Amino acid sequence: MTPVLRTERLEFLPYRPEHEDVFVALLRDEEVCRWMGQDLVPEPEIRALFRAILTEVYPQRRFDVWGLWLAGDYVGHAEVKPTGNVDGHELVTALAPGYWGRGLGGEAVRGLLRHAAENLGLSEAYGMVGAENTASLAMCRRLGFREVRDVVGDDGSVTKLVVISTKAPSAPAEPGTAESDVRPAVTAAAGHPGDPGGRGGSGGPGAGAPAPAPAPAPAPAPAPGGTVAAVAADAGAAGGAGSGVPAARAEDPV
Repeated sequence: MTPVLRTERLEFLPYRPEHEDVFVALLRDEEVCRWMGQDLVPEPEIRALFRAILTEVYPQRRFDVWGLWLAGDYVGHAEVKPTGNVDGHELVTALAPGYWGRGLGGEAVRGLLRHAAENLGLSEAYGMVGAENTASLAMCRRLGFREVRDVVGDDGSVTKLVVISTKAPSAPAEPGTAESDVRPAVTAAAGHPGDPGGRGGSGGPGAGAPAPAPAPAPAPAPAPGGTVAAVAADAGAAGGAGSGVPAARAEDPV
């Protein structure tokens, strides 16, 4: 069962039926889709995706998916899920544009890392960030991620696969530094956040059952992009925070 998580400012809450509209609004936002490297998907498909989280992802315990809340307001999405990019798990985060620039992306990623280590028993976690997203890449380096390799999409776009030890201390966010200005960039290699049919892989320690081949899911997005709320994971489930979830002016995301 996906647990409730809390960081200094954020609450990670499993989705409930009444959260559908805010989830749809996030994934229908053009800026969020841009930094996640995804096409703008029709609203009915996003609503079907949300319902699949409630009826498939949670009941079958495929992976952990949360809505991110700040003082009672929905501000984004997060996931930890097996990835098809490597034999391991990716982190995914995505923040609403109105909450970029507050250091929430890095805070969300640190919360996911703690969950990955303490609750899932993972020793490391991955993320995907668009190569042009220099601000998010800089934030990832500050958090302790290191680059593994480049992933080249069919359209020629380049995404950086990054990894971090869940045991390594991550640098704290400093108000006014680049991190608080960074747009979260998550992995957006396939599908969308919460997509039960994303690129679920074999998974690592504490993963549980890998995501089975599911029912029809939204058309996969082109190449991975990344909005990175620091680092995100395979959008297969949310896509994001690939990672999380973005470029030079970065905000906090995916």
